[in-house]
Amino acid sequence: MGYLVKIQKVDRPTNRSFYVNLPVVMAEALAIEKGEEFDWSVEDKNTLVLSRRKPQRLRRLRRKAQLDAHALKQGVNEIPRFLGR
Repeated sequence: MGYLVKIQKVDRPTNRSFYVNLPVVMAEALAIEKGEEFDWSVEDKNTLVLSRRKPQRLRRLRRKAQLDAHALKQGVNEIPRFLGR
């Protein structure tokens, strides 16, 4: 998934800065909160990596999603109702 963003340049007498805006959709999907700290890393001249300073715990899949994933691995097309649907 990708979103196009444009880099903004601000020239002030006391400060020269570049700004990158994060689309709301991405911020919400990542549960980013106001004031949260991130680090920029340069991977190469074409790739910047944005990382959380305090990583969040990954959420576990819900039971239904786990059953669906297991069924797909087993080649089952339909999960019986009593197992989760």
